[in-house]
Amino acid sequence: MKKSKGVYEAEISKAITQWEKDFLGRGSLSVKTDILRDMIIINLQGILTPAEYRVCETSEGLLNIKRTRSELVESGQDDLNDLIYEITGVKVSSFHSDLSTVTGERVIVFKLEDNFEKMINQG
Repeated sequence: MKKSKGVYEAEISKAITQWEKDFLGRGSLSVKTDILRDMIIINLQGILTPAEYRVCETSEGLLNIKRTRSELVESGQDDLNDLIYEITGVKVSSFHSDLSTVTGERVIVFKLEDNFEKMINQG
């Protein structure tokens, strides 16, 4: 049976949450995935701990948290790319990630080698 876009998005959100728990030791509070053309855009909320928010009150602390969190996620980039490939069957051509120390949310964008949204719609 053909999977819908929503089913793929839910599977990716669930897999990312599990990866966070396994790799980072804790998951975000909410994960929302959107498939758009050849991109998978993931919005993770509730990334930072209360202690990290406190450290972010200084500009030096903010930069340290951002750098550390980015290094943690990027060190697992190959695992994340594999995870996306396992779910979609499409290889990841590039990975982009950024963290807001104000809102505590992270956005991850996987750029795929093919237009996955079109592949889903064509079935």
